[in-house]
Amino acid sequence: MFDSITEKFSGIMRNFAGKGKISEKNIEDAVEQIKVALLDADVNLRVVRRFINSTRQEALGEKVLKAVNPGQQFTKIVYDKMVALLTDEGNQELQLKGPDTTSVILMMGLQGSGKTTTSAKLALKLKKQGKRPLMIAADLVRPAAINQLQLLGTQVDIPVFTIDGEKNPVKVAKKGLEYAQKNQFNVVIVDTSGRMHLDEVLMKEITDVAEAIHPDETLFVADAMTGQNAVTIAKEFEQHVGISGVVLSKFDSDTRGGAALSLKSVVGKPIKFIGVGEKMEDLDQFHPDRVASRIIGMGDILSLVEKAQEVTDQKEAEKLEKKIKNKSFDLQDYLDQIEQMNKMGSMDKILDMMPGVAGNVDTSKLDFDQFKRDKAIIQSMTKKERANFMIIGPKRRKRIAKGSGTRVSDVDKLLRKFQKMRNTMHKITKNKKYLKKLQKQFG
Repeated sequence: MFDSITEKFSGIMRNFAGKGKISEKNIEDAVEQIKVALLDADVNLRVVRRFINSTRQEALGEKVLKAVNPGQQFTKIVYDKMVALLTDEGNQELQLKGPDTTSVILMMGLQGSGKTTTSAKLALKLKKQGKRPLMIAADLVRPAAINQLQLLGTQVDIPVFTIDGEKNPVKVAKKGLEYAQKNQFNVVIVDTSGRMHLDEVLMKEITDVAEAIHPDETLFVADAMTGQNAVTIAKEFEQHVGISGVVLSKFDSDTRGGAALSLKSVVGKPIKFIGVGEKMEDLDQFHPDRVASRIIGMGDILSLVEKAQEVTDQKEAEKLEKKIKNKSFDLQDYLDQIEQMNKMGSMDKILDMMPGVAGNVDTSKLDFDQFKRDKAIIQSMTKKERANFMIIGPKRRKRIAKGSGTRVSDVDKLLRKFQKMRNTMHKITKNKKYLKKLQKQFG
């Protein structure tokens, strides 16, 4: 996400980094480059003007020109302005009632925006937080919309309320809410109809549903890839129905980021969630400070740590640390770590969160298939071979290569890499000074 703008911002910030002194011309040139980067990212023109004027005004002050480290000071100003551009104080999280009362979330948007899938993703997220969600299939226009929601409900193990043959979405929404209250569901997510374009029929239908169920949250789901068009559509929904927040679907596919950077300023409503992949778990809360950090090339180590914590068992982590310290870390352990990384997401997404990588490293040149090959090779080994790689001689290597669909040279490469990695990890755990330095670097 934000590939293009991050690359440009990283370059601008890199030019400033470490400079002991900068001039007004340096700042003017940098601000002009930022302006071009934002316009290329399809950010709203009015938003760009405000951002640039505010940044220029503060950066040209004595705070930067006479600072001990002007490069860092300029970077901080740009970061702070970016955070302010994306933040809606107090409204970034869902505003739901207590656990003993049924909260209602109304999902709306155009057809094809990912509304139904997002409904299921959000239901799963709330379920993991200890809520008891129910989804209501009130999209009675799109063929197979009800079946799709039921299928997704089965995947995430969350019930879906439907009324066979009913044509009135208001009746479905009301009956669904009554059912939820009787059966102690404390969150209701209502999936409504969309159209291929904005029209009066769509707006009236959603308005009628909203008036019937009095939602606590009205979430507008927009396809991030539609850019400025998403902002225009959001304004229409806000004027006719009223929205409490935005969910940007397909956020991982949007390399420009214009919609994300324009929505809050133009529509006046916060982005609450972003869809970052096709899996049901791929719905993240929108953190303005973390997104701003990614945009200017500083990475997002907090999100990376959170993702790691989601898939890591504390006891298993302690066991692994002991194995690394006493050099008993084996190929089975390495295979387990590859599986853990796969649960965190694709390798390019993980690298995107690493400080100094986004915008500075051409990930297209990296061999992401290497982990797949390593996994196939290890899975073709016996338990004894995984436990002790030293017994894997020429005959075994040939058999393993054949079983994994790779070459003997690939098996050789993996074993050499594993031995080197194991030795390095052992040294790091033994070197307390270096370990503290790493911990400090990554917060």
